[in-house]
Amino acid sequence: MKQLVVLGGGYGGMRICERLKDEKVAVTLIDRLPYHALKTEYYALAAGTLSDRDVRIAFPEGEHLKYQYGHVVKIDPDNAVVHLLDGSEIKYDDLVIALGCEDKYHNIPGAQEFTYSIQTLEESRKTQQAINGLPPGSVVSIVGAGLSGVELASELHESRSDLKVRLFDRGPSVLSFLSDKVSKYVQGWFEEHDVDVVNNSNVTLVTADGVHNGEDVYPSNLTIWTAGTQPVKVVRDLGFEADSGGRIKLTEHHHVPGYPDVFVIGDCASLPYAPSGQLAEHQADQVIDVLEAKWEGKKLPRLPEIKLRGMLGSLGKSDGFGIVMGKQALTGKVPRLLKSGVLWKHKKIK
Repeated sequence: MKQLVVLGGGYGGMRICERLKDEKVAVTLIDRLPYHALKTEYYALAAGTLSDRDVRIAFPEGEHLKYQYGHVVKIDPDNAVVHLLDGSEIKYDDLVIALGCEDKYHNIPGAQEFTYSIQTLEESRKTQQAINGLPPGSVVSIVGAGLSGVELASELHESRSDLKVRLFDRGPSVLSFLSDKVSKYVQGWFEEHDVDVVNNSNVTLVTADGVHNGEDVYPSNLTIWTAGTQPVKVVRDLGFEADSGGRIKLTEHHHVPGYPDVFVIGDCASLPYAPSGQLAEHQADQVIDVLEAKWEGKKLPRLPEIKLRGMLGSLGKSDGFGIVMGKQALTGKVPRLLKSGVLWKHKKIK
């Protein structure tokens, strides 16, 4: 029986287990957690508006599906083996690398040492605990105004209105890469709710009690980093050809050039889209099509262009924004309700 090993139980890894759980192939998922965690909701966990239980989903069960809990420390593609921290060695016939990403600090002094994170469940828990311990009037700085930073800032404002929330944005207006309508709406929401947005920022130093933006110093009691990601170190250490963001370049069938048994999906893969859970699931579906053809000795399929449905973001529990149907911008209660519906559906089908 073919041995498929999947590294990481995020959105992509979960999709592969769901679809292959009843196939005549042995699937082993390796993850540090005993459940799938909704990374898109880590901002709410950190802000204190969701509990740990709210972001957990049980892994699927299947006759030939098994789980091994551990930390991957090395991948040896030349010998088709994965090494875990406890000394275990897992052999594979085919491998799917879906280990996700970690914060990228852009060589800014103090950024790694003096900031909190929402990249993993463990880090989000620590961030929540640190926020819970802040006295009223404390300043929370969020460096990075992409989707994660915007959602965290708005959720934290609702969760702890006694705190001063400050968001550092490198652009002229938050989320300016989406659309003028969305950008102006979100910028206006922050102004209306007294969230301080520092546009055109250039953070050069982070200390235990402040954020240096060029010549200006902004006092901060707690700083959270949401200003960029990169594949986890064990993936970067593989030495495969990567793009400028460190993500691995792939063939049209999502495997590493020269290694037809090593597939990469999600945040570790170099694709012409911004990383997202939706993208990881679409890519996982295509990898499954390739694997099934390969196992049956058939010609690998011609894969269609991945078409994403759009993106949705929240501004607290009753407001939001999004881009749907390619370019249509939505703002207000409707995109927030849509996002809640997508999350409900994601939980129900697991």
